[in-house]
Amino acid sequence: MRLPSLTASTPVPRFPLPRRVGARLTLLYGALFLVSGAVLLAITYLLVARFPADRFVDGTGTGTGIAAEAGAGPAAGPGVHTAARPGDDTIGRLHEQALRQHADQLREFVVQSGIALAVMVVVSAVLGRLVARRALRPLRTMTGAIRRVSAHTLHERLAVQGPADEIKELADTVDGLLGRLETALDSHRRFVANAAHELRTPLTLEHALLEEALIDRDATTESFRANFERLLEISEQQARLLESLLTLAGSQRGLGHRERLDLARVAERVLDVARPEIEGRGLRVEAAIGSAAVLGDPALVQRLVSDLVDNAVGHNTPGGWLEVTTGGRGGRAVVSVANTGTRVPPDQVERLFEPFQRLGRTAGDGHHGLGLSLVHAIALAHDAAISARARPGGGLAVEVAFPLCPGAPDEPAGNTVGIAQLDKGAGLR
Repeated sequence: MRLPSLTASTPVPRFPLPRRVGARLTLLYGALFLVSGAVLLAITYLLVARFPADRFVDGTGTGTGIAAEAGAGPAAGPGVHTAARPGDDTIGRLHEQALRQHADQLREFVVQSGIALAVMVVVSAVLGRLVARRALRPLRTMTGAIRRVSAHTLHERLAVQGPADEIKELADTVDGLLGRLETALDSHRRFVANAAHELRTPLTLEHALLEEALIDRDATTESFRANFERLLEISEQQARLLESLLTLAGSQRGLGHRERLDLARVAERVLDVARPEIEGRGLRVEAAIGSAAVLGDPALVQRLVSDLVDNAVGHNTPGGWLEVTTGGRGGRAVVSVANTGTRVPPDQVERLFEPFQRLGRTAGDGHHGLGLSLVHAIALAHDAAISARARPGGGLAVEVAFPLCPGAPDEPAGNTVGIAQLDKGAGLR
């Protein structure tokens, strides 16, 4: 199998693998040969030992003599000694001679076989070492190539060429890991750059407002108050941005604790908090609230539902509507929010779950583009599945399906506890 280097111009340095692997393989090959050789010799010894001991080679070297048992008939064939009559001691001497000769042969067989086995064990160890080194050579090349990988060379791959064996599968797995790391690093770089930009803009504006107040010698109390109000508003926006960043980072680390909570109660609290803004925008709310128990972090789950509702309200159209649904369905606890609004290209929906993605909107609307990315991070932390689709008439429909809390009833989302509507100036009822 040929393992090309990561770069065509620079050879990959050879980093020897720890010799423990090669030594273990060598010992394994030698032990396997020793055991198999010993078993083969044992089987051969047993077969030879079972050979009749009363057969012996006569001293003339012309043939094989047979010491027949007492009372045996005459043996057929030339060169075969026949049995003596009863009472003759020739049979006894021949029998003893055959036994001694057989025992000598067995001892000689054991000694010679042991010497041959020892020699072959040494030979097998040498051959095993060579085979182990050749088998580990692709791994040495891969190790050297992987050690050269850095943040600046994550775009390079091992690109192993050869048959689809275990080595190629390992190399392809490493290439896949490098691809995921490259994607994660690029996403991290974009996130840092966007976060720096989001923080730099209000800082620049704050600096300009303070500088204006100091330079303007004709400034009045009213102008100072107006500047301070602007600074306070900018500070609040920065606080919300930093809170969102901290929540995003905390949710990506995983959950510290879980407790039982009902999505229905969470949705009701969120809608109650969002009621003033919903009324101010003249939106209509259709809420199908059904009980759905989950195990999770109450603060993060409430932030998830709140961001879904805030996104549906903030990106809606005047006089539009939003729909909030909770309930159990298919063994999952589901919360979904749909809303009217501007048309979202279907191929751009996934981008909305990346940090600081506004799809053409500016930061002047008070949104930093972190709402749906927080929803995505919190859903992942709770092992929840999230899906979104662009509505044909405009707006977005987002659904988050949590694992249902053990022992909770699996009620369809359509079986609602109640339906609440919020019309302009009417309030939640």
